[in-house]
Amino acid sequence: MTQEYFNNIHFYFHLLQIDGLGPNKILNLKSKFSSFYELNHSSYKSLLTIDGISDLLAKRIINSLKDMDSTRKDLYNELEALHKIGGKALPYFDDNYPSLLKRIYSPPLLLYIKGNFTQEDKDSLAIVGTRNPTSYGKKQTEIIAKELSLNKITIVSGLARGIDSIAHRTAVNNDSRTIAVIGSGLDVIYPKENLKLFEQITDNGAVISEYRLKTKPDAQNFPKRNRIISGMTLGTIVIETKENGGALQTAHYALDQNREVFAIPGNLGVPQSEGTNLLIKKGEAKLIQNVDDILDELKIKIKPKIGINIPKPKVELSLFEEKVYEILKETEPIQIDKISELSGLSTSDCLVQLLTMEFKGLVKQLPGKNFQKA
Repeated sequence: MTQEYFNNIHFYFHLLQIDGLGPNKILNLKSKFSSFYELNHSSYKSLLTIDGISDLLAKRIINSLKDMDSTRKDLYNELEALHKIGGKALPYFDDNYPSLLKRIYSPPLLLYIKGNFTQEDKDSLAIVGTRNPTSYGKKQTEIIAKELSLNKITIVSGLARGIDSIAHRTAVNNDSRTIAVIGSGLDVIYPKENLKLFEQITDNGAVISEYRLKTKPDAQNFPKRNRIISGMTLGTIVIETKENGGALQTAHYALDQNREVFAIPGNLGVPQSEGTNLLIKKGEAKLIQNVDDILDELKIKIKPKIGINIPKPKVELSLFEEKVYEILKETEPIQIDKISELSGLSTSDCLVQLLTMEFKGLVKQLPGKNFQKA
């Protein structure tokens, strides 16, 4: 991590400690002051010109600058602790930050992550529901999660008991990507019986949180968690939930974020179906009977994965070729020096691997020694 990168994280980390200063106001500050140096040399009056910064907030910001050394040390310790458990901090400005999540109101400025995001995660759907599903709800979750997994769609949920855990576990069992968004620190696994599932998810996906390490899973954390579940996906699928269930909250976040909402209809008189049936009745969710109903609705966004898939001929790659190939992206070219840096191989070694893969039809070279997947 470069010093500049650390300083930029520190900017967000420090300001997030100020009471009343949320993500949107911090982003407004960042657009005006690119660094602590500029912020530190700003005037009280210039702070008041920033949208959302009141007289009280301006005073709090100025007073907080006296504690910069303290929060810098605090951040350093946090990053060290994250590193020890295999985690890292992913700031809003990082290229790997989920693009869909950037578009929501009040996006988390710092994500704590164990695992990794990939290009596949751009096509993702949330599956949420009750912690006490019926046998019908369990079966429908397994069917839908399996079909989505086979279509290479990343499943996002909240690692809670019930529907969430079933959705994650089904994805894991089908060697598909899944992302869990939790309402606690990455070192506080809740519920405890999901420890094994937590580790399985990080092997081929990610567990993420906007909460610092040691944060307990307090009730007030979960509404904020739910906005991330819906915000980083193309749509939210509600399997079973009561009328006052947390899954309904996730669905309403999705609607506010201009995302699709789908619901499985349930039997009348069954409490776990009250919420899904209500969503359908009010026209807030599209009734679905199978995965095809979801894929048809989202065909513009995930068209390449609908219908008959013609598999590419399997090409054997050497260990070094595979290492370089995993770095490349399908849409954005990467320069050879960057590939060398990310792979840990010399530039000449990278060129050898890239040219070999180019002959195999897996890689294409662009001007300026830029490469991307074919």
